[in-house]
Amino acid sequence: MQNTTKDRILEEALILFAENGYKGTNLRDLAARLGLSKSALYKHYESKEAIWNALLDKMEAYYAQRFGSMDNLPKTPDSLEEFIQMSMGMIRFTVHDPQIILTRKLLLTEQFHDARVCKLATKHFLEGTANIYAKVFEGMMAKGLLQKQDPAMMAFSFTAPISALIHLCDRETERQPEAFARMEAYLRYFLDLHAVQ
Repeated sequence: MQNTTKDRILEEALILFAENGYKGTNLRDLAARLGLSKSALYKHYESKEAIWNALLDKMEAYYAQRFGSMDNLPKTPDSLEEFIQMSMGMIRFTVHDPQIILTRKLLLTEQFHDARVCKLATKHFLEGTANIYAKVFEGMMAKGLLQKQDPAMMAFSFTAPISALIHLCDRETERQPEAFARMEAYLRYFLDLHAVQ
C-alpha cells in the first residue's frame, strides 16, 4: 500500500499532537518535518482542525480494525485458555503498537480540552473495551464456559484492573514485564471466579 502525502501528514501530526498537544502544535513545524511548505500542507488539509479531525478518524478506525469494536467483535473463544491467549494478544497490541501508544498519550492529555477527545478517551479507556468484553462473555456463557451472570458487570470488573495496568506500562515502561505478569495472573484469577466448575 502506497504511503500518500496525506498519510504522511497524519503520521507526523500524531507525533506532534501527542508530544505537544493540539494548542502546542503549529502547522509550520509540521510542514518542516515533512519537508513541505505551509501552502503545500494546505493543499491536502484546509486547516489544523481538519488535520486533527482526520487524525482522530484514522486512529479510531485503526484501533477498531486491529483491536476490535462493537462492529468488529473478536471471535468468541472456545476454551478458557483461548480466552487468555486472545486477551493477552489484545493487551500486547495495546501496549506495544507505536500508533496506539501515541494515540493513548494524545487522548490522555487532550481529553480535558476537546469534547470529541473526551468521548474517545471514555470509549477506549472504559466503555468501548468493556462493551466488547460483555459480548465476549455473553458468547462464553452461551458456550458453557462461564457462569451465567451480568456480562456488563463482569466486563467492567474485568477491564478496569487491566486498564490500570496498561497505564502503568505507559508511565513506567521498565515495569512492563511485571505488569504483563500481573495481567495474566489477573486473567486466570478472574476465570477461577467466573468459569463453570
